[in-house]
Amino acid sequence: MESVRIFAGDCTVQFEGSRDRTQRGRVVVVAKPDRTVLVHDVSGYQPVAWLTRADSLTVESGPGSFGLVARAGEQVLTVESHDVTGRAEYPTTAAGVPVGSHPDTGEPLVRTAGSVVGLDSGVEFPLPAGSAVLDSTCDDCGLPLVRVERGAVFDICLDRKCDPLDERVKDRFDGEWSCPDCDSPLRIIFRGGRLLAGCDSYPECETAFSIPSGVAVETCECGLPVFETARGRRCLDSTCEFA
Repeated sequence: MESVRIFAGDCTVQFEGSRDRTQRGRVVVVAKPDRTVLVHDVSGYQPVAWLTRADSLTVESGPGSFGLVARAGEQVLTVESHDVTGRAEYPTTAAGVPVGSHPDTGEPLVRTAGSVVGLDSGVEFPLPAGSAVLDSTCDDCGLPLVRVERGAVFDICLDRKCDPLDERVKDRFDGEWSCPDCDSPLRIIFRGGRLLAGCDSYPECETAFSIPSGVAVETCECGLPVFETARGRRCLDSTCEFA
């Protein structure tokens, strides 16, 4: 698990870059895992100095002093202590929407960005695009279920090893549609992190389509399915002139 480092004391803070400035005061310095450095004083919510996602961050910490140098291109943030009030390091995770607890560890699970993560262990479960985490849990492992639309609606386990989405889609749609170029069945395959409907006559026929997030609701004039997606209706073939 990653950590945030905290330093506090009487410091000189120097910023070189878009606007050079030098400040001194009793401040709190926050160094985040992505090399973002924030310097806070007693007033307001905004740092008095900061550098976001620095290219490099050097931290020197001795018994009675500390210093930080963060660099991003031509911008440099330097913090030099004169008197140390305190320093600490705390484990941190992304903050997200609570979605239950881990059945084995009991730790809270939260949804953040494109994953569900455990707040204690840092375990991470990537989410399929466009998915929703449900209140119900998997009968096999106890993790939350996830609702995903890939031609149909599937409620699958959060752990893809427990209940693989590609297998569910394959069971439902393998051979269901025909290749518009050679009329061979379209097979459901998982390649390069994507679910595809690929021609059974490959490599003689290289036709393949990425399966979108949505539900197949009707048949297009070209013979392929039309999907109802968050952005409207579209053919399985995103370039189809009939869609």
